[in-house]
Amino acid sequence: MTTAVPGRALPILSADKIDALKPSLADVIEYRKSGLSLNWIVGCPLDCGYCVRHLFDNFEMKVPRRLMSDEEAVTRLIGHPYFRAHKTPIQLLNRATDPMLPIVKPHVFSVLRKLDEQGLTNHVLVITRWRVTPEDCAVLNSFTNLRLTVLVTHSNIANPAIEPVDSRIAAQSLRTLYEHADRYRTVLYWRPIVPGLNDSATDIERARVLSQYAHATVFTGLFFREEIASYYESHGLPMPYDETARRKIMPEAAEQRILDAFERDGTWGALFRKTSCAVAYAHGEADYNGHFGVRELCDICPAEQIARCQGAWVKPDLVAVTQEARALGATGEVEVNDRAIVVEGLDEPPRYFLQHGFGYQCYDRAKPHHYRQHGRAPIGWKAEDGPTSA
Repeated sequence: MTTAVPGRALPILSADKIDALKPSLADVIEYRKSGLSLNWIVGCPLDCGYCVRHLFDNFEMKVPRRLMSDEEAVTRLIGHPYFRAHKTPIQLLNRATDPMLPIVKPHVFSVLRKLDEQGLTNHVLVITRWRVTPEDCAVLNSFTNLRLTVLVTHSNIANPAIEPVDSRIAAQSLRTLYEHADRYRTVLYWRPIVPGLNDSATDIERARVLSQYAHATVFTGLFFREEIASYYESHGLPMPYDETARRKIMPEAAEQRILDAFERDGTWGALFRKTSCAVAYAHGEADYNGHFGVRELCDICPAEQIARCQGAWVKPDLVAVTQEARALGATGEVEVNDRAIVVEGLDEPPRYFLQHGFGYQCYDRAKPHHYRQHGRAPIGWKAEDGPTSA
């Protein structure tokens, strides 16, 4: 099986052009909740109005370019201080391009091959909304060590100014991936759900049908940061919310519409609120993010998955957690309660390092996760008493 780059490989940006990029974009590795994210290619022509590329000031960069070779990207990843072989989940190209664009995917396959050949069994997540062919599936099935998941983003947003990519492309890719899946797994990534835009009964029924062509389905809301709101305003797009937020916005009423449909109709596939829960279920494993501690998250999970997560979920020793947290720079009190590790003075990457290391949620005391909001923005939620983790 060859994964060589056909024709001309993507050019590598010159040093001066890389220096001109926003520093956060030029830094190819970012630790996110679902994994250590490798982004060695930037630039995308798909023009989704809500894309996180707005946050990196490169939305107008339409032609993909590499920041380094595939070999150097792999070296950077496995040499990163937060990378742990066989443990740290990995994401490929989830912030600056689509990994299945024809000119991009040969480089994705190259990186996957290089990781797989090292015998690594880490979870690897690849997120796409573009075309996937049976030939692509053959390549994806050829990796024998990595626990690979392809998440297909499907929104069913009909407004082409917001979502110019026809959602039927993603739907067909999902079916193709599911039909040919052997060693990899595929997840329906139903997002972003925005009330009044794509949460009608027809939209929900569409997702139900597609959920039967995936090993799991995860649904989530919209990242609506100031940069994205500015883009909407400047392009005359309908504003989905009156305010922006640091976390994803998924109002309670929108979630309840989905859950009511899920409970009424027993033909849905497995449905989850969190990405890592869906990925873990698809591979028959316990959630690597330790969400089991937030029990109200689990009320829609299949019984066998709850049993898996319960069996693997162990409250970590406070002394061990404190020692690691202090080594990472934590200040103030370190707490281990029945829901999460709670720390002060650590930004997201070291918190995720602790979370994946202990298989237990890890929160910043200054940014509490409120009951039933599941770490989402408070927009559209009514305050409710219940266990709250800082």
